[in-house]
Amino acid sequence: MNGADISFVHLGIQIQNLRNDIFIFGFRIAYYGIIIGLGMLAGIWVAQADAKRRGQDTEIYLDFALYAVVFSIIGARIYYVIFEWDLYKNDLLQIFNLRAGGLAIYGGVIAAILTLIVFTRVRGLSFFSMADSGVLGLVTGQIIGRWGNFFNCEAFGGYTDSLFAMRIRLSLVGESMLNADLLDHMIIENGVEYIQVHPTFLYESVWNLGLLIFMLWYRHRKRFDGEMLWIYLLGYGLGRFWIEGLRTDQLIFFHTGIPVSQALSLLMFLSAVWVLYAAHHCGTEKKPKGEM
Repeated sequence: MNGADISFVHLGIQIQNLRNDIFIFGFRIAYYGIIIGLGMLAGIWVAQADAKRRGQDTEIYLDFALYAVVFSIIGARIYYVIFEWDLYKNDLLQIFNLRAGGLAIYGGVIAAILTLIVFTRVRGLSFFSMADSGVLGLVTGQIIGRWGNFFNCEAFGGYTDSLFAMRIRLSLVGESMLNADLLDHMIIENGVEYIQVHPTFLYESVWNLGLLIFMLWYRHRKRFDGEMLWIYLLGYGLGRFWIEGLRTDQLIFFHTGIPVSQALSLLMFLSAVWVLYAAHHCGTEKKPKGEM
């Protein structure tokens, strides 16, 4: 490896010096923030493009995004703090220290959905119609945003020697990401310590890309408003349930040993299966609306 910071050992890919920030006019800007920002912009563009295709007012989606971005960040932080309360209970001011990390995507998704419920009710719009375009933007943002975890050397899984195994210089990894199995399989090359892991950020990004491609294909065939939302919940829930089981940084449901995001993923998947089955087989489907 010649001292590489990160390598995909079976694919012959090496990154010698991984940086996670850039300085502009003396200000440090993290790649994580840049990538999340790019994901948000791409998501807004995709949602607006789909809304235009459906003959809707695209400016409504931009108005919503201004609220959704703010409340999604707040929701992602609240979700993380709730399930990592022991880290903050003795120093409450650290709750507001976002530069130290600690955002959970599920908190952001929940906050975005709640924001859309309020937004559409206030504006007199259809929640499900708007959600159908919105989830296309959401999954686009997730595809891009997961690469922020790559630059932060986080959101990976346990030890593996599979085709996509990723080897990371140990000094780049936070202690909270490590477990005994990873340390037992630690590799030392030329005096440098490495761990070898499942690149779960990559798995999720690729899974979401496949989900987006399917949704873009299926959107012309949808039978009722809200169907794309339920397809997203089914597809993302299924993928995240599998991927969450691999990760080493799981948020645990109040000391029960149950990974909260895995449980939520299963609930999303089962709920979506039930709704879609009922809509397609029990005569509850409705013709999609164009204008909201």
